[in-house]
Amino acid sequence: MRPFTPKSAVVQLTDHLRSQILSGNIGGTMPGVNQMVRDLGMGTNTVLAAVASLEKEGLLENRGGKRSRRILRDAESLRTVGLKVMILLYEPSDRTTDYLVELVHMLGAGGHRASFAAKTMRCLGMDQKRIARFVEGTEADAWVVVAGSRELLEWFHGRMTPTFALFGRHRKVPLAAASVDKVRAYHDLVDRLVSLGHRRIVNVVREDRRKPAPGFLECLFLERLSHHGIKTGAYNLPDWEDNPKGLHTLLDSLFKTTPPTALLLDEPMIFISARDHLARQGIIAPEKVSLAYCDTDTLMDWCLPQVTHIRWHTRPIIQRVVRWVDKIGIGVDNRHKSASKAHLFVGATIGPAPSRSQ
Repeated sequence: MRPFTPKSAVVQLTDHLRSQILSGNIGGTMPGVNQMVRDLGMGTNTVLAAVASLEKEGLLENRGGKRSRRILRDAESLRTVGLKVMILLYEPSDRTTDYLVELVHMLGAGGHRASFAAKTMRCLGMDQKRIARFVEGTEADAWVVVAGSRELLEWFHGRMTPTFALFGRHRKVPLAAASVDKVRAYHDLVDRLVSLGHRRIVNVVREDRRKPAPGFLECLFLERLSHHGIKTGAYNLPDWEDNPKGLHTLLDSLFKTTPPTALLLDEPMIFISARDHLARQGIIAPEKVSLAYCDTDTLMDWCLPQVTHIRWHTRPIIQRVVRWVDKIGIGVDNRHKSASKAHLFVGATIGPAPSRSQ
């Protein structure tokens, strides 16, 4: 069963009023606020908030005073235009990520032509100029950029084509965006490990999360260690060559000198590759090292015993992208940013810190 996401009264009323306009049941001007309060049985603040949302969408015009709000477009002009949507992925393996595949299907069901771009950011060497040339040469009415760098997203912002930032470093870039709020989950994970006696905790993340400076979550991780009196440095957020050989070289180096008692790993293939490499050396979780995956992926549902990971629901994220594309189709570029809450799922891959004698 898929997760149920309840809508607030304001969102429900906004959807209802929009549908009434789209269907032609309301035309010309909107009823007054007092009349809608009486007819709909809703509070004044709820009605005002819903009407304000429709004004932001460009659907209504507030003419001031006691004059009724004008409907700016008729039902025919508000029908969503099918768009050609290109999804720029971070790397080739993203093509099989379940929620990204579902996103393509949902956009298609909504009348849009959606597909993954022929090349990914990693295929283009994470090179800004190469990515720009590729994008400029690809026909699209709208772009969805998955896990883009701030530099890349700023470049997209400077273009005329509407762009949606799905994850990535979009915080200070004025683009529509959706992300996952992992703050509480990261705190809970570090706190849980520290309570189990861990002091040597290492976070293994991809290069774009470390350079040119650590990302928000990586800084959060280091700050939480410091909160517990743990001195932090390059050991906790190590540099490594971003490929399977580089990952194994890093692990060999870490466990040769000052072996960590806990590893945080930020992608499924990194988690699986690291666990497999360590197991071949007799370093088993959680007896010899605690392992945690810092994201969500249905692949982890196949792991038994269950993996400790950060869990979040993908459906609200997908729906947010689809709503944005629909609005672009009627000429509304809503640059709202949203975030879904994540929580820590404690599985069997973390346990008490092993003693030095082990």
